[in-house]
Amino acid sequence: MTTDQETERNRRLVTDGFERFARGDIGVLRTLLHEDFVEHSPGNPSGRDAFVDFITRAPVASARLELKRVVADGPYVVMHYLMTESGGQATAVVDIWRLEDGLIVEHWDVVQPVADADQECRPR
Repeated sequence: MTTDQETERNRRLVTDGFERFARGDIGVLRTLLHEDFVEHSPGNPSGRDAFVDFITRAPVASARLELKRVVADGPYVVMHYLMTESGGQATAVVDIWRLEDGLIVEHWDVVQPVADADQECRPR
């Protein structure tokens, strides 16, 4: 498989999985994550089963997710999306996934509250 084919396959796997998850299919994670999945976000558990159980109870499981962009390069897929919780709190999220043989083996993330429109930085 060429690097371009690997990149496209991984981008498609993660994007399709994200879309299913965003529609409420949390079980899709069990098909995407390697059994020995490593989570690099402090406080979140590693291991497929422990991570899925954790995510089931996390705010992201019931939030509205709006995908903004996807960047893929070989085994890495980066997703930027807006997560809006039921109370209206908006959070910008960047997930970085590393895949091997069609399964996600590692995850990193960056999470940041979205500023209200009146608090946004504007050029002077």
